[in-house]
Amino acid sequence: MFVIKLGYNYFHMKRRNFLSNIALAGAGVLAGTTVASAAACSAPAKPFRLDYAPHDGMFKNSGGDDFLDQIRFMYDQGFRSIEDNGMMGRDVAMQTRIGELLARLNMRMGVFVIDKGGNGANSLAAGKQEYIDIFLNGCRRAVEVAKRVNAKWLTVVPGDFVRNLPIGIQTANVVDALRMGAEILEPHGLVMVLEPLSDTPNLFLRTSEQTFEICRAVNSPSCKILFDVYHLQRNEGNIIKNIDLTWTEIGYFQVGDVPGRKEPTTGEINYKNVFKYIYERSQKEGKNFIVGMEHGNAHPGKEGEQALIKAYRECDSF
Repeated sequence: MFVIKLGYNYFHMKRRNFLSNIALAGAGVLAGTTVASAAACSAPAKPFRLDYAPHDGMFKNSGGDDFLDQIRFMYDQGFRSIEDNGMMGRDVAMQTRIGELLARLNMRMGVFVIDKGGNGANSLAAGKQEYIDIFLNGCRRAVEVAKRVNAKWLTVVPGDFVRNLPIGIQTANVVDALRMGAEILEPHGLVMVLEPLSDTPNLFLRTSEQTFEICRAVNSPSCKILFDVYHLQRNEGNIIKNIDLTWTEIGYFQVGDVPGRKEPTTGEINYKNVFKYIYERSQKEGKNFIVGMEHGNAHPGKEGEQALIKAYRECDSF
């Protein structure tokens, strides 16, 4: 009896385990299908035609507060570059982690600002040695930062007008300082990009024509124009024509719509046409510009971030 009872329990348990395993297997198949579907839904989006570069905070609601997580989110949305004006202010460990992540994702590092590379407090237009020394020290430190994050382009703003000097003298002072900066950067393949701004009428550098003239005078592959469409729409307009006129000295683009300095489609600039011109001419000449997204988000939260991505998809569909 004992043996018979044991056999019954044994086979009863085996049958119960068998049925349980079938149920688990079925659930596993369903789960696998769900996971596969989720993976398919979360696959990285197709890269954009132009190489747009978001910045820290632009996708914090979707990607999280950690800039590294935001970069991963940017990649998944189809972006293949970033920019970070404040990179020189980050600690070495973070700079290194950013550089390593960009390398793993095969993304490019766009501009960061050369610390104290010319501003209202130490304008290069003044020609003062103490200001020049501050600028050149910034260039030297920028070389080390660029190595960590594999950067090539460094933003320089020469600073304010000096009202007691003739404009020609100020221009010569800026050219002299930039030539010295180029001597530091050129051996490392780095390019300072000069940005004409519209923030205040006190700024020395205001137009693409003026910046073109200075780059020609510096006469170095390490000194080019940062053509920020937002600022130059405010200062001079006629965007595509001025891109054409200064094209040979342009090293980098940035964008933002006018008024408001938000994403394309929120203002008056026809960015689809602007992007089409940049893309088609770049294709003909074998260039691959980064287009920095130096603007805010028109709407808050995740919904605003999705609206921003949608706007770039629309303007990139030329």
